[in-house]
Amino acid sequence: MGPLVSYDHISADTNLLLAFIIGIGFGFVLESSGFSSSRKLAGVFYGYDTVVLKVFFTAAITAMLGLLFFSLFGWIDLDMVYVNPTYLYSAIGGGVIMGIGFIMGGYCPGTSFCGASIGKIDAFVFIGGLFLGVLIFAEGYPLWEEFFKAKFLGDPKISSALGLSDGIFAFGVILVALGMFWVGEWAEKKFPQPEY
Repeated sequence: MGPLVSYDHISADTNLLLAFIIGIGFGFVLESSGFSSSRKLAGVFYGYDTVVLKVFFTAAITAMLGLLFFSLFGWIDLDMVYVNPTYLYSAIGGGVIMGIGFIMGGYCPGTSFCGASIGKIDAFVFIGGLFLGVLIFAEGYPLWEEFFKAKFLGDPKISSALGLSDGIFAFGVILVALGMFWVGEWAEKKFPQPEY
């Protein structure tokens, strides 16, 4: 049945309204979870606070299981769900750049807007850097277009690449998440939060 816009069950305007409402809800969850604090976000790298890890794994599992059950009941066609095309080298390069920025600034793009919404100055600085990076990428695109488009892999699903059904893969992700939750609890005890 879904995605609803593709099947003309809702208009593009209704789709934007729903996206706006979901975005506000997402921002509320981020702020309630403490994601507006760069110290809390950076804590995952140092082991003293793994809330970020737990919240995002929980969100990923919830979305994954939701899509699987919706597919099972015929409410959504998983073949209609957009999967970003994979350009391996640019994905690795972008991941390294974002990872360095995350460790240095303590924010990812979404959480920087969360921090800015409550007036955090470091979040505004991070957003400025984000827009500067976008501008540099856009204006210099001809210089790195070949690298950006290198090693195109299509739009693969990890489950298909591993030769697993979506259900078995989902079960494996749940086991990995439980393992990460355990490691997170262990790390929080081993590396107590520093006093500021």
